[in-house]
Amino acid sequence: MPEKNKLFLSVQYPDPRLKDSISRAKVRRWVQAALFAPAELTIRFVDIEEGRTLNRDYRNKDYATNVLTFAYNEGEGANEEVTQADIILCTDVLENEASDQGKSLEAHIAHLVVHGVLHAQGYGHETEEEAEEMEGIETEILAGLGVENPYRAAR
Repeated sequence: MPEKNKLFLSVQYPDPRLKDSISRAKVRRWVQAALFAPAELTIRFVDIEEGRTLNRDYRNKDYATNVLTFAYNEGEGANEEVTQADIILCTDVLENEASDQGKSLEAHIAHLVVHGVLHAQGYGHETEEEAEEMEGIETEILAGLGVENPYRAAR
């Protein structure tokens, strides 16, 4: 069994709707599966108002989105440091997307936690090549967690 990377994880529920169904233990399992190096991460479940404010203030997009990743040590030398990031998940958007896509909410959240953790480690999807690489890594990690390929289900 591969050794787990050291993880300091804070899970916050300022929007408490998912606190009982999406436990800290589940979130930790999903995060750990996507880690390739030690990390200090905060996963924060927010309502639509906070999600919209953060997306507007930091990305100049005036709407709430499913996941935002604020990585604090990307770039040169990042591989030698502990990954540090805040990952914001918007409950309202997650619930709507899971319903629209015919997925379980838990599987959708697992996917977006993995997605956010990969972003925190420098993965992206700006080009087609990057997107293919990131999707491949995501689907492999999710398969190991027992979660169906989210890209196949969405198409």
